[in-house]
Amino acid sequence: MTVETTDTLIVGAGQSGIAMSEHLRDLGIPHLVLERNRVAERWRSERWDSLVANGPAWHDRFPNMEFNDVEPDSFPAKERMARYFEDYASMIDAPIRTGVEVKHVRRAEGKPGYRVETSQGVIEAQRVVAATGPFQAPAMPQIVPESAGLTQLHSSAYKNPGQLPEGAVLVVGGGASGSQIAEELHRAGRKVYLSIGEHYRPPRSYRARDYCWWLGVLGKWDEIKIDAKKKHVAFAVSGYDGGKTIDFRRLGNMGITVLGLTQTYEHGKLTFADDLVQNLAEGDRAYLDVLREADEYVARNGIDLPEEPEAWEIQPDPDCVTNPVLELDVQEAGITSILWATGFKFDFSWLDVPGAFRDGMPFHKRGISAEPGIYFLGLPELTNRASSFIYGCWYDAKYLATHVMVQRNYTAYEKDMPVPGTLAARRAG
Repeated sequence: MTVETTDTLIVGAGQSGIAMSEHLRDLGIPHLVLERNRVAERWRSERWDSLVANGPAWHDRFPNMEFNDVEPDSFPAKERMARYFEDYASMIDAPIRTGVEVKHVRRAEGKPGYRVETSQGVIEAQRVVAATGPFQAPAMPQIVPESAGLTQLHSSAYKNPGQLPEGAVLVVGGGASGSQIAEELHRAGRKVYLSIGEHYRPPRSYRARDYCWWLGVLGKWDEIKIDAKKKHVAFAVSGYDGGKTIDFRRLGNMGITVLGLTQTYEHGKLTFADDLVQNLAEGDRAYLDVLREADEYVARNGIDLPEEPEAWEIQPDPDCVTNPVLELDVQEAGITSILWATGFKFDFSWLDVPGAFRDGMPFHKRGISAEPGIYFLGLPELTNRASSFIYGCWYDAKYLATHVMVQRNYTAYEKDMPVPGTLAARRAG
């Protein structure tokens, strides 16, 4: 039976897979993109109804296509983001096959490359790019057992307030997802408890510039000036409601009960760490640091940007901060649902290439795996803070495509061998 072959197989047709396809196309490298669902599926079915991009339209895009129907400083809705990637894939004529699941990848036997088993047959590829992104498998802490009788959802399964049973809701997670969903539920008339831990809380905008711009000019996308500790905490910034700074004190003052880190559940009671005041103070410090660095940048470069003194104002502590709740009786609080906005974990169970992993995690440098011919793209911190964001993965893909081209050149090299009996052959001998 004939087995299909290609040079490079890309697994996933989200932002990373499409970016990789564009750069391989530009270099003339044969490739295929396999997607088990639809293009940009996670934007469609694994996000809540009101989700918008975290960055403005002028920034959250690839360099070669702008949004033609979204204002540059607006935040595109999730369906518009999905259509953007569909349109981009069409523009570059990406060789995408949808509805094809990659089930197993292993080294080819007795020859270079990899054998890829899919739901539609076997493909042999010299290289495989895992472009499945950072949102692979929901991470839900095993704190509250099913026997508690509560509805428990991960944020990737949440759609809207009407999806949840009547009653109060505990939202766990202080990043963009948790804070946005908590506010949406509150506006829908629900009693909301929001449990947060450590977080990095920048301003949404300052002095007429979005934070994405400040990230760029201050070197924070590149993490040159980022405290290493802050790389792995919740990133509290959102484009929700037109884009505004996430302020947990504001949420508390509007009626949401903000809590510390969720710790245990026993006999109908939830306990929370006494770390809320400390975490808010650390969030404030990061926020004020950005304002201070921004002011210094404006002064140093003589840029004419309007001052914004009100941005330096910190709201008063709500009661839930001055008198933190450390224990909640679920029944007394009326909590019927818990929404876990606790991020994701990797799932590379289909990639059966041990050399590509160390201690269960992808083992790579800038996406180039320790296993020759295996690449990772779109993961957090792949190259820098931007790697899992739309614009960042495009540049990472360009680097990886260049590496593929170089490796192809090595493989194609053939040294002219001396003809037997000639002077060159005698010298070689």
